[in-house]
Amino acid sequence: MEPTCSLCGRLRSAEPAVAALAWVAEQDERGTTWLCPACARKHVRDIEGKLPAEYW
Repeated sequence: MEPTCSLCGRLRSAEPAVAALAWVAEQDERGTTWLCPACARKHVRDIEGKLPAEYW
């Protein structure tokens, strides 16, 4: 299964190879979820503050 952004649905394979390295993997009770670079930048404070994804 191809990783997709859990917020916007962007496919990781659609990115150039260098940009694909900037994706963020997150482990939680649902398993591994992925965030694209744009969504990770948008929610960096929430991620660093360890807020649950429901608050984003």
